[in-house]
Amino acid sequence: MILASQPELAMWLAVLTAIAYAIPAFVAQRMGSSLTRRALWLAWVLHGFTLAAGLWGETPRFGFAPALSVTVWWVLTAYAVETQYFPQLKARWALAALGSAAVALAWYFPGKPLQVSASIWLPLHWALGIASYGMFAAAVVHAALMTSAEIEIRKGNENQSGLPLLTLERLMFRFVLLGFILLTLTLIAGIVFGEQLYGAAGAEWKWDHKTVFSIMSWLTFGALLVGRLQFGWRGRRAVRVLYIGSAFLLFSYAGSRFVLEVILGRTL
Repeated sequence: MILASQPELAMWLAVLTAIAYAIPAFVAQRMGSSLTRRALWLAWVLHGFTLAAGLWGETPRFGFAPALSVTVWWVLTAYAVETQYFPQLKARWALAALGSAAVALAWYFPGKPLQVSASIWLPLHWALGIASYGMFAAAVVHAALMTSAEIEIRKGNENQSGLPLLTLERLMFRFVLLGFILLTLTLIAGIVFGEQLYGAAGAEWKWDHKTVFSIMSWLTFGALLVGRLQFGWRGRRAVRVLYIGSAFLLFSYAGSRFVLEVILGRTL
């Protein structure tokens, strides 16, 4: 019996996952809501195995594309939980297409091999950071649904999102709050335990592009939450601030790694 090698296994998992996402993305209307939901669940499970094969295989790798893939997986996790309370939410087509693209991108750009760390806390630090990515990405998805629904209503058309505008807005801010808490914990861990996390002298807090963009995003999201609480920010203003903060957060790791890995061809 010939077993598939680790790279081959990762490749086939990525292909199966991308196909599993693509099916509900392109034929969701023909499948019906129940079958589409099951197909998304299957794709979500395969996506998790694909991520595990890349992060905990014989040669763990990580980079901008795997980071985006994990982020999308978190968004789908949030969606799976959310639909238990709001089954009328209609975002399956967009999320399925997003999942297929993220898996394909991570397979094409698998990232660089990870260095062995002296600290067992580093994976937790990364998990907090990527989880905050996922929560803010979920907030962006709800902001996009809210904007689209508002446009349709102004045109006199039916709201296609399945949820009222106020409900979408409330859910958006909940994800912003969760993401802000996770991002705060990530920054605290980086400040206090930087040298221990990376297991090397001189690896403490550094004012590099990742740090600057992370703090800018933290300040932006903090301003959004304060503006919501103190000044009643909502609608387009809140969405614009959310997009700005999300752009800063994207540049803090995924965007900078894309420039380094793809454009400059460097690892550091």
